[in-house]
Amino acid sequence: MKPIRSLFLAGAAAATLALASPAAQAGGWRHHHGNGGAVAAGVIGGLAVGALLGGVAAQAAPPPVAYYAPPPPPPPPVAYYAPPPVAYYAPPPPPVVYYAPRPRAYYGW
Repeated sequence: MKPIRSLFLAGAAAATLALASPAAQAGGWRHHHGNGGAVAAGVIGGLAVGALLGGVAAQAAPPPVAYYAPPPPPPPPVAYYAPPPVAYYAPPPPPVVYYAPRPRAYYGW
């Protein structure tokens, strides 16, 4: 036990014994009625102090420190491939048609 806790328990026990001791009264010792409230208060107080001391004494130790493995790395991102571009194929242009005969080559003679 820790020294502070045992000191606290010893002080609580001494205070309980000091408060539970009867007062020194000589008068009225023949009349035993009228002390029912004091007896009930003593019983209830004793139960309360006993519950508190029992709760302090029965505290469990904290659980040991547990070391866990690190979490796995996140999965790689999914590769996204864009769809291929849509191609429009136009028909080839019509051939060039000359309506005149081809010009002759001029050599300058």
